[in-house]
Amino acid sequence: MLFLSLLVLLTTALLTGLIRYYALSNQVLDIPNQRSSHTVPTARGGGLAIVLAFFAVIVYLFSTQQLNSSVFLALCSSLLVAFIGFCDDHAHVAARWRFLTHLLAALSALYFLHGFPPILLPMPLDIVVGLSFVALGWLGYVLGALLLIWILNLFNFMDGTDGIAASEALFVSSALAGYLYFIDPNLCQIASFLAAASSGFLLWNWPKAKIFMGDVGSGFLGLLLGILILLAAQQVAVLLYCGLILFGLFITDASYTLLVRILTGQKWYEAHCSHSYQHAAKRYGHLPVLLSAWIINLCWLLPISLLVFFYPAYSLAGLLIAYMPLTYLAYRFKAGHPAKAN
Repeated sequence: MLFLSLLVLLTTALLTGLIRYYALSNQVLDIPNQRSSHTVPTARGGGLAIVLAFFAVIVYLFSTQQLNSSVFLALCSSLLVAFIGFCDDHAHVAARWRFLTHLLAALSALYFLHGFPPILLPMPLDIVVGLSFVALGWLGYVLGALLLIWILNLFNFMDGTDGIAASEALFVSSALAGYLYFIDPNLCQIASFLAAASSGFLLWNWPKAKIFMGDVGSGFLGLLLGILILLAAQQVAVLLYCGLILFGLFITDASYTLLVRILTGQKWYEAHCSHSYQHAAKRYGHLPVLLSAWIINLCWLLPISLLVFFYPAYSLAGLLIAYMPLTYLAYRFKAGHPAKAN
């Protein structure tokens, strides 16, 4: 696994360099505007390297019967999102077509996953173990689709400063690989390969970024990480909470920002630059914000996630504790308000 992970990392880094050369040669550039956090035209679409390198090794695992067909096809659902993102990076695709593609991809993934995994109900006393889990049935498809589409889109929303999206993918997938190491070696491999692909791209995307991920990468990573969390939760139910805690930085910022924009009467569906991390980047710079995100992930979210993993009865409490200070940070940075209000 270590050899293949290193190969995925190097392949992603090489492909990203080739895509950057193509983008610069063909003017596939992200041009700065009033919503941008960068100041110079920068190549975009580098996330395609993550897609190609990751799926090359996934196809290898499937062809050597190390991956069953259900998991393989569930992962393949993310290719629909990568495709529509690739099209949008090169020529604008109407929002309705993007949404329909996202919905189709989410429902396809849930179909191959056989629905949403049973949800753990945190019970500190845990008197009756049999009542600690709830199977959602058909309602799981509704909840699962909403969750996957939201994670997909919030990952896209949060891909707005150098290195932050690739770093989040690296952090979440590495943590999931750690949990799965003793639970399901095959799923551990998948998470490890995604971490390796994210690392290869991050070599080019670290501040100052030489290429941006683009929708082809951000949407793909968001859905794929959501699928991995559900796959992990099928093995151990508490990993659903662990995954949501690990994702806390992105979930709180994107959710708080969207809520504020709706409540203040803004056109919430339009592109903007009012997330708390974007306000922070304009004030302090991209690198300090990225390093702060790593500190929050490693020193706050990861320890809480570990505690919840070992003490599942306190899953909901851990989730709330993890999110509260992050929500306060979003409030302090006036997330959802235009930059002039910050």
